[in-house]
Amino acid sequence: MAQRITLLLLSLMCSSLAWGQLEIQVTRGIDNPTSIAIAPFAWDGLGTSPVDFAQIIDSDLARSGQFSPVSRRDMLSLPTSKADIFYRDWRAIATRYLVIGRVSKGTQLRVDFALHDVERGIELFSGQVVGSESEARMVAHGVADAIYEKLTGIPGAFATRLIYVSVTRNPEGKDFYRLTVADADGRRPIVLLEGRDPILAPSWSPDGKEVAYVSFESSRPAIYRQVLATGEREQLTNFQGLNNSPVWSPDGRFMALVLSKDGSPDVYLLDLETKALTRLTRHYAIDTEPTWMPDGKSLLFTSDRGGRPQIYRYELATGKIERVTFEGRYNARARVAEDGRNVALVHQRDGRFHIAVFDLVTERLTVLTETSLDESPSIAPNGSLVIYATKRGERSVLGAVAVDGGVKFSLPARSGSVQEPAWSPMLPQQ
Repeated sequence: MAQRITLLLLSLMCSSLAWGQLEIQVTRGIDNPTSIAIAPFAWDGLGTSPVDFAQIIDSDLARSGQFSPVSRRDMLSLPTSKADIFYRDWRAIATRYLVIGRVSKGTQLRVDFALHDVERGIELFSGQVVGSESEARMVAHGVADAIYEKLTGIPGAFATRLIYVSVTRNPEGKDFYRLTVADADGRRPIVLLEGRDPILAPSWSPDGKEVAYVSFESSRPAIYRQVLATGEREQLTNFQGLNNSPVWSPDGRFMALVLSKDGSPDVYLLDLETKALTRLTRHYAIDTEPTWMPDGKSLLFTSDRGGRPQIYRYELATGKIERVTFEGRYNARARVAEDGRNVALVHQRDGRFHIAVFDLVTERLTVLTETSLDESPSIAPNGSLVIYATKRGERSVLGAVAVDGGVKFSLPARSGSVQEPAWSPMLPQQ
């Protein structure tokens, strides 16, 4: 039986143990990133600010690969209000944009901030983000999201979370598994489940309040769901054979999953209220790795019914199945962006497994990575990045790449390996 650590209160159990925390390493950005300065935010409250808000925003924008933040050492002044800004100081150090802000503490934290266009000498945008002090980092990420959206036209995804499996090996050569939730920047890792039994295929509920996963703690694979705020767990399946690949429907009412209880692996639909099971596919081949289209009307899944693994679509209303991918001998583990158009998947080329994006409209497939053992892609909720697992020497690490291939970064753990990443949906501000 696995030894379990369940989460009692998400906002209070933020561990920074070295084995659980990811490190962000930007490996490629765009050719001419935009210069932006995030001046230290003023603090209105007793004691000291719970976090360095400006530094978190600075790191978020740098991690996007699209911005080049100005070092504080190079700042000629540290304005906290519009009256304190002398645009010539910022033009002198070739700054394109400037962000200033003030943090107030009442019953909650309130961050008032403004984005200034240095070249034009005007305020472009001002805003306010409110949240609990225990979620101060998420509040800062929310400010970064607003700035990112204003400057790129794309909603930011900094105030989101990742779930992944970390694996460490003891001196006797036995693996130890931890199912971990962390902020999108790898900080504040929280262990949901740990033990010597493998953990696979974590996924998020559409409201971001629960996760589902496969655990071998009962000596065979079983599917569980777990509430993040309380740690409450429920075993959903424990059939003989395969129990795998749980994914929530967009409305949260159903879960698609893979079972082999009736023979070969097939895709089933589980009503989460009544627990009724409906078998969707019936084929002697392997049907696996379902993922929902955003409208909830169809599913994509992997099948080798054509001789090699390819992506197929299943229409729920009619039961119609059609093949989606044709380029290459291997396409698997599809994950669909919120726009319903881009699909991240694993594509084999020249004997190597890469992360690719397939456009469902143009049917164009674009390979995004050069590494050779890439797997488990998951798309950010704003559709801009794909996170995936890959190999670095003997260790598994997480990598991320923009859907246009222009930005790349890696997220290795400080110790051990990390695998099976899943990006959360957009989360409400705490």
